[in-house]
Amino acid sequence: MNDMNYILVAVMVLCGVALLAAVVLYTVSRKFAVKEDPRVKDVQQCLPGANCGGCGFAGCAAMAEALVKGADAGSIDGLRCPVGGDAAMAKISEVLGMASAAADPMVAVVRCNGTCDNRPQVAVYEGLHTCAAVNASSAGETGCGYGCLGCGDCVSACQFGGIVLNPETGIPEVNEDVCIGCGGCVKACPRHIIELRKKGPKGRRVYVRCVNHDRGPVARKACQAACIGCGKCEKVCPFGAITVTGNLSYIDYNKCRMCTKCVAECPTGAIVKVNFPVVKKKEAEA
Repeated sequence: MNDMNYILVAVMVLCGVALLAAVVLYTVSRKFAVKEDPRVKDVQQCLPGANCGGCGFAGCAAMAEALVKGADAGSIDGLRCPVGGDAAMAKISEVLGMASAAADPMVAVVRCNGTCDNRPQVAVYEGLHTCAAVNASSAGETGCGYGCLGCGDCVSACQFGGIVLNPETGIPEVNEDVCIGCGGCVKACPRHIIELRKKGPKGRRVYVRCVNHDRGPVARKACQAACIGCGKCEKVCPFGAITVTGNLSYIDYNKCRMCTKCVAECPTGAIVKVNFPVVKKKEAEA
Protein backbone atom coordinates (compact mmCIF):
# COMPACT_ATOMS: atom_id res chain seq x y z
CA MET A 1 0.00 0.00 0.00
CA ASN A 2 2.84 2.34 0.74
CA ASP A 3 4.21 1.87 -2.75
CA MET A 4 0.80 2.70 -4.22
CA ASN A 5 0.63 5.86 -2.17
CA TYR A 6 4.00 6.96 -3.54
CA ILE A 7 2.79 6.34 -7.07
CA LEU A 8 -0.42 8.30 -6.51
CA VAL A 9 1.48 11.18 -4.97
CA ALA A 10 3.89 11.23 -7.94
CA VAL A 11 1.03 11.22 -10.43
CA MET A 12 -0.75 14.01 -8.59
CA VAL A 13 2.43 16.10 -8.47
CA LEU A 14 3.03 15.61 -12.19
CA CYS A 15 -0.57 16.53 -12.95
CA GLY A 16 -0.25 19.62 -10.83
CA VAL A 17 2.96 20.66 -12.57
CA ALA A 18 1.37 20.07 -15.99
CA LEU A 19 -1.69 22.08 -15.01
CA LEU A 20 0.46 24.93 -13.72
CA ALA A 21 2.56 24.89 -16.90
CA ALA A 22 -0.58 24.96 -19.02
CA VAL A 23 -1.93 27.95 -17.13
CA VAL A 24 1.40 29.80 -17.47
CA LEU A 25 1.65 29.07 -21.21
CA TYR A 26 -1.95 30.14 -21.80
CA THR A 27 -1.44 33.39 -19.87
CA VAL A 28 1.81 34.19 -21.71
CA SER A 29 0.32 33.38 -25.12
CA ARG A 30 -2.66 35.65 -24.44
CA LYS A 31 -0.50 38.47 -23.14
CA PHE A 32 2.05 38.41 -25.95
CA ALA A 33 -0.27 37.37 -28.77
CA VAL A 34 0.23 39.22 -32.05
CA LYS A 35 -3.11 40.19 -33.47
CA GLU A 36 -3.17 39.86 -37.24
CA ASP A 37 -5.15 42.32 -39.25
CA PRO A 38 -7.92 40.32 -40.96
CA ARG A 39 -7.35 42.40 -44.08
CA VAL A 40 -3.95 40.74 -44.55
CA LYS A 41 -5.61 37.38 -45.19
CA ASP A 42 -8.19 38.97 -47.49
CA VAL A 43 -5.46 40.71 -49.51
CA GLN A 44 -3.36 37.55 -49.68
CA GLN A 45 -6.32 35.69 -51.19
CA CYS A 46 -6.35 38.27 -53.98
CA LEU A 47 -2.71 37.51 -54.82
CA PRO A 48 -1.80 34.62 -57.14
CA GLY A 49 0.35 32.79 -54.58
CA ALA A 50 3.35 32.44 -56.88
CA ASN A 51 5.78 33.67 -54.21
CA CYS A 52 8.13 34.73 -57.01
CA GLY A 53 9.51 37.80 -55.26
CA GLY A 54 8.83 39.99 -58.27
CA CYS A 55 7.05 42.49 -56.06
CA GLY A 56 10.22 43.01 -54.04
CA PHE A 57 9.07 41.00 -51.02
CA ALA A 58 9.86 37.47 -49.87
CA GLY A 59 6.45 36.17 -50.85
CA CYS A 60 2.75 36.90 -51.18
CA ALA A 61 2.22 36.99 -47.42
CA ALA A 62 4.86 39.68 -46.96
CA MET A 63 3.41 41.58 -49.91
CA ALA A 64 -0.06 41.45 -48.35
CA GLU A 65 1.28 42.86 -45.07
CA ALA A 66 3.06 45.66 -46.95
CA LEU A 67 -0.14 46.53 -48.82
CA VAL A 68 -2.15 46.74 -45.60
CA LYS A 69 0.52 48.91 -43.97
CA GLY A 70 0.57 51.10 -47.05
CA ALA A 71 -3.20 51.47 -46.93
CA ASP A 72 -3.01 52.50 -43.28
CA ALA A 73 -0.36 55.08 -44.24
CA GLY A 74 -2.63 56.43 -46.97
CA SER A 75 -1.03 55.10 -50.17
CA ILE A 76 -0.16 51.83 -51.90
CA ASP A 77 1.68 53.50 -54.76
CA GLY A 78 4.78 51.57 -55.78
CA LEU A 79 3.36 48.27 -54.54
CA ARG A 80 2.36 46.00 -57.40
CA CYS A 81 2.08 42.29 -58.10
CA PRO A 82 3.60 41.64 -61.54
CA VAL A 83 1.99 38.21 -61.80
CA GLY A 84 -1.55 39.23 -60.91
CA GLY A 85 -1.25 42.51 -62.80
CA ASP A 86 -4.01 45.12 -62.90
CA ALA A 87 -6.74 42.55 -62.20
CA ALA A 88 -5.23 41.52 -58.86
CA MET A 89 -4.45 45.11 -57.88
CA ALA A 90 -8.05 46.13 -58.63
CA LYS A 91 -9.34 43.46 -56.23
CA ILE A 92 -6.82 44.49 -53.58
CA SER A 93 -7.78 48.14 -53.96
CA GLU A 94 -11.41 47.20 -53.42
CA VAL A 95 -10.55 45.25 -50.25
CA LEU A 96 -8.46 48.09 -48.86
CA GLY A 97 -10.68 50.89 -50.10
CA MET A 98 -7.77 52.48 -51.95
CA ALA A 99 -7.36 53.78 -55.48
CA SER A 100 -4.82 51.96 -57.63
CA ALA A 101 -3.71 53.36 -60.95
CA ALA A 102 -3.06 50.92 -63.77
CA ALA A 103 0.65 50.45 -64.39
CA ASP A 104 2.43 49.91 -67.68
CA PRO A 105 3.28 46.22 -68.15
CA MET A 106 6.99 45.44 -67.96
CA VAL A 107 8.99 42.81 -69.81
CA ALA A 108 12.51 41.48 -69.46
CA VAL A 109 14.98 42.62 -72.13
CA VAL A 110 18.34 40.96 -72.81
CA ARG A 111 20.78 43.77 -73.56
CA CYS A 112 23.40 41.71 -75.36
CA ASN A 113 23.68 40.76 -79.01
CA GLY A 114 26.97 38.93 -78.63
CA THR A 115 26.00 35.92 -80.67
CA CYS A 116 28.52 33.34 -81.81
CA ASP A 117 28.84 35.23 -85.12
CA ASN A 118 29.26 38.67 -83.56
CA ARG A 119 31.49 37.69 -80.67
CA PRO A 120 34.14 35.05 -81.45
CA GLN A 121 35.41 32.65 -78.81
CA VAL A 122 38.94 33.40 -77.58
CA ALA A 123 39.22 31.06 -74.59
CA VAL A 124 37.90 27.81 -73.14
CA TYR A 125 36.36 27.73 -69.68
CA GLU A 126 36.49 24.53 -67.65
CA GLY A 127 34.62 24.52 -64.38
CA LEU A 128 31.19 24.90 -62.84
CA HIS A 129 28.84 25.73 -65.69
CA THR A 130 26.90 28.64 -64.21
CA CYS A 131 27.03 32.31 -65.07
CA ALA A 132 27.79 33.19 -61.45
CA ALA A 133 30.79 30.83 -61.35
CA VAL A 134 32.18 31.94 -64.71
CA ASN A 135 31.79 35.62 -63.86
CA ALA A 136 33.51 35.15 -60.51
CA SER A 137 36.49 33.29 -61.93
CA SER A 138 37.09 34.71 -65.39
CA ALA A 139 35.96 37.05 -68.17
CA GLY A 140 34.32 34.15 -69.99
CA GLU A 141 35.15 32.58 -73.31
CA THR A 142 35.01 35.73 -75.41
CA GLY A 143 36.87 39.02 -75.49
CA CYS A 144 33.90 40.91 -74.00
CA GLY A 145 34.01 41.15 -70.23
CA TYR A 146 30.51 42.64 -70.04
CA GLY A 147 28.29 40.46 -72.21
CA CYS A 148 26.19 37.35 -71.73
CA LEU A 149 28.02 34.27 -70.49
CA GLY A 150 25.42 31.89 -71.94
CA CYS A 151 25.19 29.44 -69.04
CA GLY A 152 21.50 30.00 -68.45
CA ASP A 153 21.27 31.18 -64.84
CA CYS A 154 18.42 33.43 -65.97
CA VAL A 155 16.59 30.45 -67.48
CA SER A 156 16.86 28.50 -64.23
CA ALA A 157 15.63 31.50 -62.23
CA CYS A 158 12.44 31.96 -64.26
CA GLN A 159 9.50 30.17 -62.64
CA PHE A 160 7.23 30.75 -65.62
CA GLY A 161 9.30 29.49 -68.55
CA GLY A 162 9.47 32.97 -70.02
CA ILE A 163 13.12 32.84 -71.07
CA VAL A 164 15.07 30.20 -72.97
CA LEU A 165 18.65 29.86 -74.16
CA ASN A 166 19.02 29.83 -77.93
CA PRO A 167 21.48 27.02 -78.70
CA GLU A 168 22.52 28.60 -82.02
CA THR A 169 23.32 32.09 -80.74
CA GLY A 170 24.17 31.24 -77.14
CA ILE A 171 22.02 34.19 -76.01
CA PRO A 172 18.85 33.90 -73.89
CA GLU A 173 15.60 34.95 -75.53
CA VAL A 174 12.52 36.27 -73.72
CA ASN A 175 9.06 35.11 -74.69
CA GLU A 176 7.13 38.30 -74.04
CA ASP A 177 3.81 36.46 -74.17
CA VAL A 178 4.91 34.40 -71.14
CA CYS A 179 7.13 36.88 -69.28
CA ILE A 180 5.24 38.64 -66.48
CA GLY A 181 8.05 41.01 -65.51
CA CYS A 182 8.78 39.47 -62.11
CA GLY A 183 12.47 40.34 -62.39
CA GLY A 184 13.76 36.90 -61.41
CA CYS A 185 16.08 36.75 -64.40
CA VAL A 186 17.28 40.29 -63.72
CA LYS A 187 18.45 39.30 -60.24
CA ALA A 188 20.01 36.06 -61.49
CA CYS A 189 22.25 37.69 -64.12
CA PRO A 190 25.67 38.45 -62.57
CA ARG A 191 26.53 40.91 -65.34
CA HIS A 192 23.26 42.82 -65.18
CA ILE A 193 22.57 42.58 -68.89
CA ILE A 194 18.87 41.81 -68.35
CA GLU A 195 16.63 44.77 -67.65
CA LEU A 196 12.92 45.29 -67.07
CA ARG A 197 11.55 47.79 -69.57
CA LYS A 198 8.07 48.95 -70.48
CA LYS A 199 6.47 46.52 -72.87
CA GLY A 200 5.38 49.47 -74.98
CA PRO A 201 2.31 50.02 -77.16
CA LYS A 202 1.69 46.94 -79.29
CA GLY A 203 4.82 45.47 -77.71
CA ARG A 204 7.08 47.89 -79.55
CA ARG A 205 10.39 48.83 -77.93
CA VAL A 206 13.66 50.52 -78.86
CA TYR A 207 16.75 49.87 -76.77
CA VAL A 208 20.53 49.53 -76.86
CA ARG A 209 21.39 45.85 -76.99
CA CYS A 210 24.82 46.21 -75.43
CA VAL A 211 26.33 46.86 -71.98
CA ASN A 212 30.01 47.12 -72.94
CA HIS A 213 31.74 50.13 -71.35
CA ASP A 214 35.05 49.68 -73.16
CA ARG A 215 36.22 52.30 -75.61
CA GLY A 216 34.95 51.96 -79.16
CA PRO A 217 37.90 50.13 -80.79
CA VAL A 218 38.22 47.67 -77.89
CA ALA A 219 34.48 47.00 -77.74
CA ARG A 220 34.22 46.54 -81.50
CA LYS A 221 37.16 44.14 -81.53
CA ALA A 222 35.42 41.95 -78.96
CA CYS A 223 31.98 42.12 -80.61
CA GLN A 224 30.87 43.36 -84.02
CA ALA A 225 27.51 44.48 -82.61
CA ALA A 226 28.92 46.43 -79.67
CA CYS A 227 28.04 50.01 -78.84
CA ILE A 228 31.13 52.15 -79.50
CA GLY A 229 29.86 55.23 -77.68
CA CYS A 230 30.11 57.44 -80.78
CA GLY A 231 27.13 59.54 -79.69
CA LYS A 232 25.44 59.66 -83.10
CA CYS A 233 22.22 58.31 -81.61
CA GLU A 234 22.23 60.94 -78.87
CA LYS A 235 22.61 63.73 -81.40
CA VAL A 236 19.85 62.50 -83.69
CA CYS A 237 17.26 61.88 -80.95
CA PRO A 238 14.73 64.77 -80.96
CA PHE A 239 13.34 63.89 -77.53
CA GLY A 240 16.48 63.77 -75.39
CA ALA A 241 15.87 60.12 -74.57
CA ILE A 242 19.45 58.97 -75.19
CA THR A 243 22.51 59.57 -73.07
CA VAL A 244 26.08 58.33 -73.52
CA THR A 245 27.90 57.55 -70.30
CA GLY A 246 31.09 55.55 -69.96
CA ASN A 247 31.31 54.81 -73.69
CA LEU A 248 27.81 53.32 -73.67
CA SER A 249 24.49 54.63 -74.95
CA TYR A 250 21.29 54.17 -72.98
CA ILE A 251 17.71 54.90 -74.01
CA ASP A 252 15.28 56.13 -71.36
CA TYR A 253 12.04 54.33 -72.15
CA ASN A 254 10.04 57.02 -70.35
CA LYS A 255 11.27 59.65 -72.83
CA CYS A 256 11.57 57.56 -75.98
CA ARG A 257 8.80 58.18 -78.54
CA MET A 258 10.04 55.34 -80.77
CA CYS A 259 10.75 57.44 -83.81
CA THR A 260 13.55 54.91 -84.52
CA LYS A 261 15.92 57.57 -85.89
CA CYS A 262 18.62 56.22 -83.58
CA VAL A 263 18.23 52.73 -85.03
CA ALA A 264 19.04 53.97 -88.51
CA GLU A 265 21.90 56.13 -87.24
CA CYS A 266 23.74 53.45 -85.21
CA PRO A 267 26.81 52.32 -87.20
CA THR A 268 27.10 48.92 -85.48
CA GLY A 269 23.47 47.92 -85.16
CA ALA A 270 23.67 48.00 -81.35
CA ILE A 271 20.29 49.75 -81.17
CA VAL A 272 17.38 47.51 -82.03
CA LYS A 273 13.65 47.95 -82.51
CA VAL A 274 11.21 45.20 -81.58
CA ASN A 275 7.77 44.37 -82.98
CA PHE A 276 7.70 47.22 -85.47
CA PRO A 277 5.98 46.55 -88.79
CA VAL A 278 8.28 45.68 -91.64
CA VAL A 279 8.58 48.60 -94.00
CA LYS A 280 8.44 47.42 -97.57
CA LYS A 281 10.88 49.10 -99.87
CA LYS A 282 9.32 50.92 -102.77
CA GLU A 283 9.84 49.23 -106.03
CA ALA A 284 12.45 50.96 -108.09
CA GLU A 285 11.00 52.99 -110.86
CA ALA A 286 11.52 51.46 -114.24
